[in-house]
Amino acid sequence: MNTQKLIDMALQGVDTLGYRLDQFGITGKLNRHNIAAFLMAEQKHLEGEWDSIQAKVDRRRSQFEQVTHLIESRADAVISPVMAQVNRFRASQ
Repeated sequence: MNTQKLIDMALQGVDTLGYRLDQFGITGKLNRHNIAAFLMAEQKHLEGEWDSIQAKVDRRRSQFEQVTHLIESRADAVISPVMAQVNRFRASQ
């Protein structure tokens, strides 16, 4: 079945349900426009949450990269003199 036909059937069902509820005096707020507005608002909410998560992940990644760079630079500062001494020792033999 075509997707558009399914959407049209679902919207027609929502409209019918909203109309019946309105006839009984239960609510006039259930219609395709309110449902679409709700879904769009939730979509934007989820997009905002996803962006927030991405920003946190990027911040943590940046912090991790800074720490690894610091460790590598300190390791080079410690290992370089030792390696120079070893190379001098090898060259003298």
